[in-house]
Amino acid sequence: MIDLGPMPAGCRMHVMDELEVRAPLRRIFALARDVTRWPEHLPHYRFVRFNSQEMDGGGVVEMSANRQFGLLDWPTWWRSDMQVIDSAPAVRFRHVAGITRGMDVEWSFEPTPAGTHVRVLHVWNGPGWPLVGEIAATTVIGPVFVHGIASRTLAGLARVAEAE
Repeated sequence: MIDLGPMPAGCRMHVMDELEVRAPLRRIFALARDVTRWPEHLPHYRFVRFNSQEMDGGGVVEMSANRQFGLLDWPTWWRSDMQVIDSAPAVRFRHVAGITRGMDVEWSFEPTPAGTHVRVLHVWNGPGWPLVGEIAATTVIGPVFVHGIASRTLAGLARVAEAE
């Protein structure tokens, strides 16, 4: 079982996407944890596949999504350790390969009177590029690529959950 522990504190880049989803917590949580079905629901995802999968739904997962710029798509790719925490509930990722190696991600879910408040938090210190790594993370990679993909992912899964 993969145990990623708590989200790291003090990272230079923080990207938070959140949304009130008008669906029960268990429904949106089930969609978020079932990452191999994301491409069925989300046209910006090119593929999602497990390199190894744990009994609890976690494992090592490889993902690729497009970041749209008008009519152009910029393909991205990363590999993550993935942990599913049923008791929280939460889905955690730690990017272990790709340009965002070392990034931590947490999908968290909180019931509300209207449905579920979902937060997707990305934290990272940036790539290990001397002098420009932190600047690239906080000015381009985080706000342009990470937010661009995560906000569409969250909105797309919310649409599916609300339609069911």
